[in-house]
Amino acid sequence: MKFLAPLTLFAALSLAAPALTAAEQPPELTGCAAKRQAISTQIEQAKAHGNSEQQAGLEKALSETTAHCTDASLKKERENKVLEAKHEVSRRQTDLDKAMKKGDAEKINKRKDKLAESRKELQEALDELDK
Repeated sequence: MKFLAPLTLFAALSLAAPALTAAEQPPELTGCAAKRQAISTQIEQAKAHGNSEQQAGLEKALSETTAHCTDASLKKERENKVLEAKHEVSRRQTDLDKAMKKGDAEKINKRKDKLAESRKELQEALDELDK
């Protein structure tokens, strides 16, 4: 019987532990709230490094965000950024196709690099859209 009591206690704590850690984590912020939090974090970093000019600029950005940011406008802005990035990828692909038709290896490599960079920017824009 003495053997079962610690085992039962251990089992009960094991089952409760995930619930406790989940309760401690705050929900992830999205939209304007996430943007304000990110700017606040940058302000703290600027203060810690003694960068008063950067801090002043970030405080102005935080003020503007607080005054004018809406989740709808932020989403629209991010959607436009995705559309621009898609257009850029398309343009870079066309440039690469033209270079491949001409057969210039140096231009082909440059165009491939630029296309890869544009695709990376598109992915970043898509990732921002979900925040």
